[in-house]
Amino acid sequence: MTTPRVWFITGASRGLGRAFAEAALDGGDRVVAVARNVEPLASLAERYPRHLRALSLDVTDRAAVFDGVETAIAAFGRLDIVVNNAGGMLYGMVEEATEAQIRAHLDLNFFGAVWVAQAVLPHLRARGGGRLLQVTSMGAGGGMATVGYYGAGKAALDSVSEALAMEAEQFGIKVTIVQMGGYDTGLFTTGTTNTEPMAQYHDLRTAMESSWGDEAGPPPAAAAPVILELAALPDPPRRLIVGSQSFDHVLDMDRARAASYREWEHLSRQAPG
Repeated sequence: MTTPRVWFITGASRGLGRAFAEAALDGGDRVVAVARNVEPLASLAERYPRHLRALSLDVTDRAAVFDGVETAIAAFGRLDIVVNNAGGMLYGMVEEATEAQIRAHLDLNFFGAVWVAQAVLPHLRARGGGRLLQVTSMGAGGGMATVGYYGAGKAALDSVSEALAMEAEQFGIKVTIVQMGGYDTGLFTTGTTNTEPMAQYHDLRTAMESSWGDEAGPPPAAAAPVILELAALPDPPRRLIVGSQSFDHVLDMDRARAASYREWEHLSRQAPG
């Protein structure tokens, strides 16, 4: 009989985090489901009273994160798979955002994930291994108008996670950067903070909103089987794009960037170094 794995999933009350938690529980694993508000997890707790621990936690509070990890380990004895999924959207132009909005956004999307990683690493190292899945975005490779700060936070997490993967591998800890595509997570509704629009950006804002389209994307549950398979791989990839259309979009963006580099290669090579 296979020993149930223990998952620690942030942002587990809705969207992708909720879908990952449900899939892990359906597979017989145990889950510490982390969220600021755990009330939406009540129905899931009723279905899995012995396998789910709902943990109310604000990942932007570093001390609370460290305490929360200790609580999680006390609940199930260990952690096997950590999913850094908590996040939100700051929607608006770069100039429009206030200092408070920017700092709050990065506190959640970047620093929160860093605090979780720092808190779980000693435990994973002590037990000789584990998995850390860092949820970023298909758009982490470049900025885009109206979602510049979201891309910045994900890009920062992407870069730090590359370094972390190199540092933690010697301890048997596998880190994978999970570049999620567009799913119907509520990110652009309940998970969004909006800037105060400036008239100077009206036309661009209208054009960007039109380009997003009306489709909300597939349900988060559609991505869950990929995450479960990823977590079970003995030698997982350093990064993984999740979503067929997103895979194509990322490759297109990479090709366009490479083409731009080549176009201006002559200027780049004029400087030594």
